[in-house]
Amino acid sequence: MEIFAVIMAGGVGSRFWPRSKEKTPKQLLKIFGEKTMIQDTVERLKGVVKEDNIYIITNKVQKPEIQKQLNGIPEANIIEEPFGRNTAACIGLASIIIQKKCSDAVTVVLPADHIIQDTESFHNTILNACDFAAKSKGLVTIGILPSRPETGYGYIQIDESFVSENIFKVLTFAEKPNYSTAVRFIESGDFLWNSGMFIWHTEAILSEIKYFMPDLYEGLLEIQKFIDTPAFEANLSKVYGMLRSVSIDYGIMEKSQKVFLTKGTFAWSDVGSWEEVYHLSKKNAEGNASVGNVYFDATVDSYIYSPNKFTAVIGMENVIVINSDDALLVCRRDQAQDVKKVVDYLKLNKLTDHL
Repeated sequence: MEIFAVIMAGGVGSRFWPRSKEKTPKQLLKIFGEKTMIQDTVERLKGVVKEDNIYIITNKVQKPEIQKQLNGIPEANIIEEPFGRNTAACIGLASIIIQKKCSDAVTVVLPADHIIQDTESFHNTILNACDFAAKSKGLVTIGILPSRPETGYGYIQIDESFVSENIFKVLTFAEKPNYSTAVRFIESGDFLWNSGMFIWHTEAILSEIKYFMPDLYEGLLEIQKFIDTPAFEANLSKVYGMLRSVSIDYGIMEKSQKVFLTKGTFAWSDVGSWEEVYHLSKKNAEGNASVGNVYFDATVDSYIYSPNKFTAVIGMENVIVINSDDALLVCRRDQAQDVKKVVDYLKLNKLTDHL
């Protein structure tokens, strides 16, 4: 068994507008600390996965900046999708490329934009899951022990009986719930947050793709013929454009009988919105968090990002203010998920200078 990693880094992060743009999406920004989110994701794999075994799946627009930020990753390992086709195609593409390099590869699949604290616990979780995946050929996902009835995450229900050390059989996947359903999930004790992180043998995931998504599998076989040849990019573009856009959860994980869960006990966040950034930020006595020179008066429980411009906020409660060089966002914290509507509006009206 040899461990590889696939980092999915093609998203736009529309709920992080106006900081997150097409060329500089959330994963390429410094949200917390001195490193970007994708740099932190790669750094977190040290000691578990060799740099030569880390693959990044991205797109043409973001690839140059990713190469710049991750100069330790071989250029050949930064794979450019010609079109966005959701996570099933992305994972399938990475799997056939890794399989060509190593026939006994166990792959850790990670989004590029998560925050994980307690690296040692993360490593132990990954290594245990890799060992199980190699022996069982099962598909393992990481579930996070919920700390609150969160409506922004999907949930996974498990059978609490041990299959192996910290490995459980998955019973059902649940979409993002409303608040009352999320409360019921928490009270039941057998639902965990769906982290979107996976561990499996490449042979196992490709076998399940062949069974549940035969059209995708046929496309992958066609692409595989041209790996390491001059015709690879042209063939990839031709075949990829015909693939259906399906998530790995919907296409495989919700259907397969070989799905298992390992509990992640480390602190985790997918940082899905500005509201999540507020929760993770240090706050003053009034519950306010800020970046930049910010004046507060009679304001509570708010997040202000304005690094390049003095900003005064007076008489406000539960608001988010994001002041970038070319745009300003002001919204209630409980409506932070709706920021992506702004991006939809800008696209519809062709206001590309702000995208």
